[in-house]
Order: sequence, then structure tokens, then C-alpha cells
Amino acid sequence: MDPERLLQCPYDKTHQIRACRFPYHLVKCRENNRKVAAELATCPYNARHKVPKRELQLHIATCSNNPAETEAPFPPKTELKEMPGAWQCPPCQEDWEADADGLGAAAPFHLGSRENRLLGTPQRFSKCP
Repeated sequence: MDPERLLQCPYDKTHQIRACRFPYHLVKCRENNRKVAAELATCPYNARHKVPKRELQLHIATCSNNPAETEAPFPPKTELKEMPGAWQCPPCQEDWEADADGLGAAAPFHLGSRENRLLGTPQRFSKCP
């Protein structure tokens, strides 16, 4: 669509708006014309299409943005010959209780304590002035 093309406002027929400004105008004009806005419905395929509520079904059937009107990009789904059964989670191989018992009670962590250091890992602490 040409961005300079003039479109008619659905809320005020005297308004002629450039296509590039049309969405912004719709928001502003809807707020200024609440009575007319209450009588219009929005097309589910293109939010720029505002039609009277009584004509919405006809518009949906003939809308140029309706995906049913265009050719489907994917082939239609084929039916499954057999319905797969409900998915079941495989049995869990982990035993957290046994893992915790094997480690024994861990010492609590104290920040800066020498007991928290791993063997063979040199750590240096600098003192702030």
C-alpha cells in the first residue's frame, strides 16, 4: 500500500488521512468520537478495518486479509491413523535421600573462613584500607 494514499476515517467521514498516519489517527479519533466508536467493530484480520457491528460477519467473510481467502502456505494436516496414548514420564533413577545420606552433614559456609577453601586451590584475600 502506498504510504501517501489517502484513506477515509471510519469515525469521521470528513477526515482524509495518509495511509502511513492512519493507525495513529484511528486511536486519536476513536477517543474523540466515542459514540460512533461504540457502534463499530474491529476486523479480527486487520485492526485498521472498522465496520458497523451489524456488518461484521459479512466483512469477515469478504475481508482481503482473511487467511482462508489466501492459499495456505502449508499442506492440510492429515489425520493420524492411531491416536498416541497419553505420554507418561519415565521412572526417576535419582534418589536424593540416598545421595544426601552418603555425603554426611556438610559444614555451614562462613564467608572468609579458611575452612571453606578447597584443598589445592590457592585463594588470596585482600584487605581494604
